[in-house]
Amino acid sequence: MATHLKVTAILFFIVGAFLICAALFMSLLFGILGGVVGAQGGHDAAIGVAVLGLTGATLTIVLLILGIPYVICGWGLWKRRRWSRIMGIILAALALPKIPFGTIFGIYALIILFQKETEALLTA
Repeated sequence: MATHLKVTAILFFIVGAFLICAALFMSLLFGILGGVVGAQGGHDAAIGVAVLGLTGATLTIVLLILGIPYVICGWGLWKRRRWSRIMGIILAALALPKIPFGTIFGIYALIILFQKETEALLTA
């Protein structure tokens, strides 16, 4: 069961890293799009830059807010912290509707985190 717990921790790290990378990509993408639109000049371009900037900032913040808890939970599972089990159950349940990969990840994580052996491994 210790191996499955490590695999689950790594999966939490991967999901969190993917979301954080997506946040950075969105920031870069919308920044470039804003620069392209702003280079066109005019009153409408200023509105477009503002809308693109707000959209990019919002997406970046949302993806960071979603990604950071996965990394924290992965760290907690890797270090075998008791609180990470509850956090992992919540995050895995929230991942279930994200078909297909989130569903597969969520089911696997829930199966591992609900095992009595896993609960015994998480000590601190």
